[in-house]
Amino acid sequence: MDDFLRLSASTARFTHGAPRAFSFGDDGRLLWFLRSTGPTDPVDSLWVLDTATGAETLLADPRALWTGPGDLPGPLPLAERRLRERTRLVAAGIGGYALSGDGRRAVFALYGRLYGVQANVSTASTLGPEEIPTAGPAVDPRPNADGSRTAYVSGEALHVVPGGRVSPADGARWGLAEFAAAEELGRSRGHWWSPDGVTLLAARVDESALPRRWFADPAHPELPGEDFAYPEAGGPNARVELWVLGPDGARTRLEWDAGTYPYVSDAGWEAADEILLTVQDRLQQTVLLLSADPATGRTRELSRTTHPHWVDPLLPGTPARLPDGRMLTAADTPGGAARALAVDGVLLTGDGIQVRAMAGVHEGRLLIEAGQRDPAEQQVLLLDPATGALTPLADGPGVHSVRAGSGNLLLTTADADGIRHTVRTADGRELRPADLSRPLPYRVEPVLERVTEHAVPTALVLPRDHVPGTRLPVLMDSYGGPGMQDVCAEPRRWQHRQWWADQGFAVVTVDNRGTAYVSPAHTHAMYRGFSEVTLEDQVAALHALAARHPDLDLGRVGIRGWSYGGYLSAMAVLRRPDVFHAAAAGAAPTDFRYYDTAYTERYLGLPQENPEVYERDSLIPDAAALSRPLLLVTGLADDNVHPSHTLRLSQALTDAGRPHQLLALPGVTHMTPGGTREKVMALELEFFRRELGLQRPGPR
Repeated sequence: MDDFLRLSASTARFTHGAPRAFSFGDDGRLLWFLRSTGPTDPVDSLWVLDTATGAETLLADPRALWTGPGDLPGPLPLAERRLRERTRLVAAGIGGYALSGDGRRAVFALYGRLYGVQANVSTASTLGPEEIPTAGPAVDPRPNADGSRTAYVSGEALHVVPGGRVSPADGARWGLAEFAAAEELGRSRGHWWSPDGVTLLAARVDESALPRRWFADPAHPELPGEDFAYPEAGGPNARVELWVLGPDGARTRLEWDAGTYPYVSDAGWEAADEILLTVQDRLQQTVLLLSADPATGRTRELSRTTHPHWVDPLLPGTPARLPDGRMLTAADTPGGAARALAVDGVLLTGDGIQVRAMAGVHEGRLLIEAGQRDPAEQQVLLLDPATGALTPLADGPGVHSVRAGSGNLLLTTADADGIRHTVRTADGRELRPADLSRPLPYRVEPVLERVTEHAVPTALVLPRDHVPGTRLPVLMDSYGGPGMQDVCAEPRRWQHRQWWADQGFAVVTVDNRGTAYVSPAHTHAMYRGFSEVTLEDQVAALHALAARHPDLDLGRVGIRGWSYGGYLSAMAVLRRPDVFHAAAAGAAPTDFRYYDTAYTERYLGLPQENPEVYERDSLIPDAAALSRPLLLVTGLADDNVHPSHTLRLSQALTDAGRPHQLLALPGVTHMTPGGTREKVMALELEFFRRELGLQRPGPR
């Protein structure tokens, strides 16, 4: 690897040392967060910033808690490893924490052991961290309102300390989110304390009807295989129930039509006598917000959101009840021009703003994240729920986001100059948590353009020493799938693309129809079909950019991608070899009949009802048509896009006598941690240099 790739690998893509996982506590006085000691330290510790004084305090250092050999214990317990995979967490040390209701105490799991720590700013001291005894390896601990009790999951059972096991031994898993909820629906937790800290709401998950998927590490044949339940498109889902577990063994099941609405995408206590839960039908065309009585389990409907295609899940914070009792829901403006907010069914925002999240209530107004200009940017605004009037809080160039806490705000700005976190206190002061990460090597300002009749967002990155008039081979580098946005002003995502450009490529990124944050009409263009819209827009955008930028050499076009981007890359050389001349396809879902229920069925419907859609989007029948160089890459421990997807395509290519390359990575998951991504990039570079006839760049 070259110097840049080594730097990217050692810094976890320039994230080590950056503060993350922020939470306000103690009525906004405390800002809790995780951070390692510097740019090459992968081990995150727990910190707190006192917004009254600006002082930072280290509360828990994993290395100080571990007394065995080495910096940290061995492999993570299975449940914690899978939870980190679902939440896309690659940092070592403290992966996450949960605060008590008063925000003064935090608990966290560390390699199966459970710890708690108290922050006492009134005496400028901390208590702990202390280890909390558990019944076995613990995962996902949650303290109650005053921090006197902690719930956690061990061995698929829900426990409380002090206390003991509170879930029955009935063969189900209690207290954790099922795969579909954690991977696709945005719910990564499975138990919630009541406001009085006595009663628990818990998810009961029965996966007995699901097929099992297996892993075995061929590099370690002495180790046993590992299996897990996987909800395959068209097949059974996990059966999810919500139960109220009382202090004396009393249990009450929440009642709703789970047959019609099997997905629970959110849940929690609104008050001691009310639980709010959000449920969805299997195709996610109807979303209900329900109010439940914890004493009886009976529910009633508060709001209903429907869409003939699917209700877009990308508007966090909705549905919700406003402080005045009215219902806030997501909605589309007429014609699908904008994602909007509605109050009691009446639109509050219009076509001029794409609402992306409802972050809370601040100074009597709604605190929202939204796009008012180019889709690559995002602003933070205050929205008056009575009049719809907008007041900007952060609206400069770049991507702005916000977290609120009792009058204080944490504003995050990401632009070409980097990423900055600023606490804006209620009394007008500004504080900045220390960022110890490596400054980004490149200041990248991609050329952003909207092209084709669909106004598709695109980005072009050229070599830093490019001489106009010099023809460049093109490298397409896009994700292209639903729920993601590539063309965005967040600076970290352009570091690798600038490196690729400096190797001698014109790097092109396209957010084809179906991707997120342009408009509902743009997103819903992928209804009942991935392949045609994706490939059509990628090709049209490439040709439109080449017409504007004549240095793009369309006689040498490579394409690379991971996950859905890997699917796009393999499809490109299989179906459009006249346009694409070589492809590197990583972790590609080659046949969506074998991908998960919640994601796949949202867009394609049920395979039993739409077999032609699934057949059209499968790459397996295209194998015999391969005429261009193709490099397939898969992690053999990938539980999201199982390696069987890549191996099925490889087998079909082999059966058809089509030469290709296969790179199988033992022990590697979907996230390609530990420098794996950079090692693969180095191999991809050699592949594209060879197949596209690219000369090595000279020294800079």
